[in-house]
Amino acid sequence: MRTGASDPKKLLLTTRVVVAPETYAFVGLADSEWKRLIEDPALSPRMSAPFMIFRDSHEVTLLLDEVDFGTMRHALRSAKVERGFRLLTFDTVMDFSVVGFLATVATILAEAGVSIVALSSFSRDSILVKQDDLANALKALGPHVEELC
Repeated sequence: MRTGASDPKKLLLTTRVVVAPETYAFVGLADSEWKRLIEDPALSPRMSAPFMIFRDSHEVTLLLDEVDFGTMRHALRSAKVERGFRLLTFDTVMDFSVVGFLATVATILAEAGVSIVALSSFSRDSILVKQDDLANALKALGPHVEELC
């Protein structure tokens, strides 16, 4: 773990924020719709593009770039869809002892009036912000991070 990693504000100061060039759609669908979707390999996300699948007891949630969403759109009949997100990844590897990192990020952005969707992979945290809020998000995060790219 990096020096200062126990303090989320210090860790954030050593972190690069990488903005993905793609625009994303966030999709919520019923289990039955998900089963129909995965039966057709032509509707699968491209393995070269970032995507996320999360299934809980209520629904299946997909994060897809606009290209993959366009491929699947006709099959997502009753899905809830929210489009126009940008993906910001905090490019620092964190272990599971880090406490409050996303809370710190969320507080900074809440104070700037920017709504987020928080996502985590095994070793990095990311957020989704609406395209219209991207400039405000970057302006708010700028003083608190090592680099925006």
